[in-house]
Amino acid sequence: MSIRVLMFRKMPRLYGGMEADLLPQLGPLLVEARKLAFRQPGYISGETMRNVADPYDYLVISTWKSVEDWERWFANEEREAVEGKIDAVLGASTEYKVYSYD
Repeated sequence: MSIRVLMFRKMPRLYGGMEADLLPQLGPLLVEARKLAFRQPGYISGETMRNVADPYDYLVISTWKSVEDWERWFANEEREAVEGKIDAVLGASTEYKVYSYD
């Protein structure tokens, strides 16, 4: 049974609108994470959305063939390393929620 994983990320609100300064660091990390996911068994798709009411709030949705595929990916050391860099740039941990179809 396929699952969806919702990842919640918040951009920091920096003094003087300096958030754009984070994009050169953050963009390549997000691309790297997506490329790694594409190579994982069971990965189906992913999308990133920005909250219309709060442009600092992002939602990433990935779809996996099974919860076991997701758990293998979540335990992957390369993923952990990239995610750690993303969280360091954002200054906060990514929140994950896993949903199945009932």
